[in-house]
Amino acid sequence: MSLFVASRSALRAAAPLKRQFQVRRYATEPTSADPKKGSNTLLYGTAAAALAGVGYYFLGGTPAAKKAEEKVKDAAGAAAEKLPTVEAKAALTGGDQGWVSLKLEEVEIVNHNSKRFRFRLPEDDMVSGLHVASAILTKYKGPEAEKPVIRPYTPISDEDTKGYLDLLVKKYPNGPMSTHLHDMVPGQRLDVKGPIPKYPWSANKHNHIALIAGGTGITPMFQLCRAIFNNPDDQTKVTLVFGNISEDDILLKHELATLENHYPRRFRAFYVLDTPPKEWTGGRGYINKELLKTVLPEPKTDNIKLFVCGPPGMMDSISGNKKSPKDQGELKGILKELGYTPEQVYKF
Repeated sequence: MSLFVASRSALRAAAPLKRQFQVRRYATEPTSADPKKGSNTLLYGTAAAALAGVGYYFLGGTPAAKKAEEKVKDAAGAAAEKLPTVEAKAALTGGDQGWVSLKLEEVEIVNHNSKRFRFRLPEDDMVSGLHVASAILTKYKGPEAEKPVIRPYTPISDEDTKGYLDLLVKKYPNGPMSTHLHDMVPGQRLDVKGPIPKYPWSANKHNHIALIAGGTGITPMFQLCRAIFNNPDDQTKVTLVFGNISEDDILLKHELATLENHYPRRFRAFYVLDTPPKEWTGGRGYINKELLKTVLPEPKTDNIKLFVCGPPGMMDSISGNKKSPKDQGELKGILKELGYTPEQVYKF
């Protein structure tokens, strides 16, 4: 075997590492010290190591082999440094773009009233165009309806995922959009628009954030968690309080448990159930003042932010509902009673 053939084999062996890097998003140790270089730097660096190993093997560990190994490492490192940053094309660009028709590719039953829907983007190499935190609008007009129904949803897929976006939707009684989505089958299409900006996030924007969610209100919270824990430079602490009716209603439970296992010092989750099973060790009933006073960062703590999202009744009890997408409304309820200020609270 020639060195050229061996080198080509080494590169093929190194190629799956990019896929492994994408899967290991919640690794406790960052794969790359510089997130701007992305997985390509890891790929090229690993390929260089593989090539150097091939050269060392064929030259028998001689001084010439060592020099060759260093040259390959230096060359590969320099190539990785010079790699241009290519921005992926966005499917949703906002502004005057209007509605975009997306094809439903796959439906997965999550529990008794929730499904995950995977929609294909117009091109396989496109990303959704969403940023953290933002959402999309969906539109559907029934055959007998005078006006279309428009509802916002926060995708649960990563913002840098190419080719598709995933929605997690709970079916509500008499909910026109959720009912329509749950009736959809692969091959049908849905009109979407976005991104709809919410709360602009950047690494270490706050020292500690608290997420208070009910039901499908977990989706924008999960978007924040992904942004924080996918970024090795972001050291924000996160506390989640998540209320549901039953244990089966806890959405994204596996993903949240993964975060808690990998980041026990930075991520804590507290679950509350209206109708818990006998063996349940978490909170019972509703999210109440005593629980929040115990687990949330105190109002006088430096640089904290509280995010709230859930059904109107829960919002009214904890923070008060927002007036409109652009008007947060008055801070009311438990959080006001505990001494938090309007500047410390954001309502999704």
